[in-house]
Amino acid sequence: MTDIRRTILWVVFVTSLFLLWDAWNKHNGQPSLLGGPARPAATAASAPGSAASAGVPTASAATAPAGAVPQPAAPAVGEQVVVTTDLVKATFDSIGGQLVRLELLKYRDANHPDQNVVLLDRVAAREYVAQTGLITGQAGVALPTHLTPMTAAPGERTLADGQDSLTLRFESAPVDGRTLVKTYTFKRGDYAVAVRHEFVNGGTAPVAPQLYLQLARDGNAPEGESHFYSTFTGPAMFTSTSKYKKIDFKDIAKNDAGHDKSANDGWVAMVQHYFASAWIVNIDGQREFRTAKIGDNLYTIAMVLPMGEVAPGATKALESQLFVGPQLETSLAALAPGLEYLKDYGWLMPLSKPLFWLLDKLYSAIGNWGWAIVALVVLLKIAFYWLNASAYKSMAKMRAINPRVMEMRERYKDKPQQMQQEMMRIYREEKVNPLGGCLPILIQMPFFIALYWVLLSSVEMRNAPWIGWITDLSAKDPWFILPILMTASSLVQVALGAKPPDPMQARLMWFMPLAFGVMFFFFPAGLVLYWLTNNVLSIAQQWYINKKLGVA
Repeated sequence: MTDIRRTILWVVFVTSLFLLWDAWNKHNGQPSLLGGPARPAATAASAPGSAASAGVPTASAATAPAGAVPQPAAPAVGEQVVVTTDLVKATFDSIGGQLVRLELLKYRDANHPDQNVVLLDRVAAREYVAQTGLITGQAGVALPTHLTPMTAAPGERTLADGQDSLTLRFESAPVDGRTLVKTYTFKRGDYAVAVRHEFVNGGTAPVAPQLYLQLARDGNAPEGESHFYSTFTGPAMFTSTSKYKKIDFKDIAKNDAGHDKSANDGWVAMVQHYFASAWIVNIDGQREFRTAKIGDNLYTIAMVLPMGEVAPGATKALESQLFVGPQLETSLAALAPGLEYLKDYGWLMPLSKPLFWLLDKLYSAIGNWGWAIVALVVLLKIAFYWLNASAYKSMAKMRAINPRVMEMRERYKDKPQQMQQEMMRIYREEKVNPLGGCLPILIQMPFFIALYWVLLSSVEMRNAPWIGWITDLSAKDPWFILPILMTASSLVQVALGAKPPDPMQARLMWFMPLAFGVMFFFFPAGLVLYWLTNNVLSIAQQWYINKKLGVA
């Protein structure tokens, strides 16, 4: 049994080191040994207006004949139009009416605390923009795309106090008499922008346009992401058939992005830690999904929707929404089916979602996310009290018989087979199960891992203070007080437990908290607070049981 316990401990330790090494590899752009997405190595994005300007999707294969009209090149940058609301500062380029920069006014940049988070941007080192336009498979027919010069209609550019909405209207220069009108409507307190596309057929023949809604982004991970844990950055999509799917940049580059190519519903998105952008059309209807690499380290995901045939002199419109903002779970769920999956809990989502719901309710009652974390851990410890008690009683019994086991091991150190037999005899006589402390802990692990992902994924923790020096639960403790206390509490837990009879195993038991403690120095304070609270409550319960059984 001792060998089994030693093996389990070694497996846990080695697995932890392996996962840490794998996360480091992914951060530096190396392929994951587990086959997951590697974090792309930081490289410069394509110059604005070069590869991005070439990213016009092709018309549907079923209707695109040879000789479809290519779009002419456009100037890299047109007039910049800036719209400011209570939540965002959005910059549009009059070339195509593209959204080329979006600043989130309620969120501070973790790496530059004096600045706001800039989610979309188009500069030399970054490319992340939202684009739309029209395509068609009809030979000889050119339509306005995101490369077509447009004119912004006069109007207010700042959402005034007491004003609920603000509208920005772009109209394209005619392409063979055909124009595209884009109307962006910003609403107070809303990160989702209503976008109306109107196609005006001023030509002499009917046209069957297809509207593309596209997000273009470089493959770099956001600046300042941790070396010690990995989060997903890249395209994602949702259909009612295949549900939520994340798409790796490297798979797009290899033309191996295995996603639905068409569906009657769904949306497309670009995801990163805490924030996302998404094109949403909530009206059911046929649509196609496209991903492409359009330049050096530049990728697109697009949704293409047929608008039907438009007669000469007629107009047809299509409504959509562009979400660009934080992954606030309740807000996402209200926007579109499945949009809440942008907040990535991984395979433990069935546990993580109710845990976040409970955490949110505790925050509503307490008014502080740090104390809400403490309260949630307390509730979990209460829920698992008797299960923990069983584990700690087993540990206490092991501690009580430890002197006998140590003496027996010394006596039979040259007779390993007889030593195992004698050890089993002692366990039977004392009614001790050497693995009795493991099973209850294993049962609880999914809940605590799920809570880990809740805290890691929740943008609500950004800039959320707890007490004193902890002013941002999503950032590391600036004074490393919580990691030091967490490491110390882990060492106390080792001291309260049974001393392993094997000297190597005993040294490993003391080394593991120190190894994990190093990692926690760089973890968000909210995660360390949750682990520290769990340790303190576990110590209290273990001490109480040890004292009750006379082995304290």
